[in-house]
Amino acid sequence: MIGFIGTVFSPWYHWSGRRRPQNHVCLNVVTWGGSPRFTMTDRGESALRQSRESLQIGPSRMTWANGALVIEIDEKGAAPRFGRVRGKITLTPEAVTRVEAVLDPGARHIWRPFAPLSRIKVELDGQPAWKGHGYFDANFGARPLETDFRRWTWGRYAASGRGVVFYDGLRRDGSTLGLSLGFDALGQVTETEAPPLVAMKPTAWRLPRETRADAGTTPRQTAMLLDAPFYSRAAVDVTLGGEQFTGVHEALDLDRYAWPWLKPMIALRVPRSRA
Repeated sequence: MIGFIGTVFSPWYHWSGRRRPQNHVCLNVVTWGGSPRFTMTDRGESALRQSRESLQIGPSRMTWANGALVIEIDEKGAAPRFGRVRGKITLTPEAVTRVEAVLDPGARHIWRPFAPLSRIKVELDGQPAWKGHGYFDANFGARPLETDFRRWTWGRYAASGRGVVFYDGLRRDGSTLGLSLGFDALGQVTETEAPPLVAMKPTAWRLPRETRADAGTTPRQTAMLLDAPFYSRAAVDVTLGGEQFTGVHEALDLDRYAWPWLKPMIALRVPRSRA
């Protein structure tokens, strides 16, 4: 689930010239399982309400309360699986970090891993409730991603009360992004030596993928969570330091996203609503 002010992957935001991010807000929710849903309605400025403790986007809201982030969801599923997505998600951080990572030399893109280790409770209408481990971060940008990056991969993996995040990318100027950070339940953050990049099987859209893992091991995809022409999200198991870690992997191809003919395709999945 992602909350946007300036819906980065909205064709409507792109076609508007990206001049007013507050006029393109969105709560993107993706569910996986027996009845999967995808919601990504690009909403207008009248749908946005902000305060120190809360962010409201249309009928959905995120609120900090008693040390937890409570997300109340009321969204419409996109084609081809329509229908409402309603319910509540409660994310409780083990700790909140102060890390702020600059992703490009011009400091136009910032990543904040607020709570890499969290507990989560998911209660969605018509779905079994469940609890597990969660993750909470944020990205801030002053320019379109495709202006400064060609592609990147990202992976967050956890095991035994600790976690690691790998952020690898190729910038437009030919330089590379390579971050490897370890986290513990006390909020301590350490920069770690990254294991080698290991190729993964391409997606159904033939999107190339790779992640960090021990040399000689093979990452194992356990579920494909979202598969698009320019983006994929999957549950993946990797071996790090001889130990099994499980987590979420993302691959983003911004050369593909920049293709003009792709924007009308995306608009079918990202409808525009003024409120």
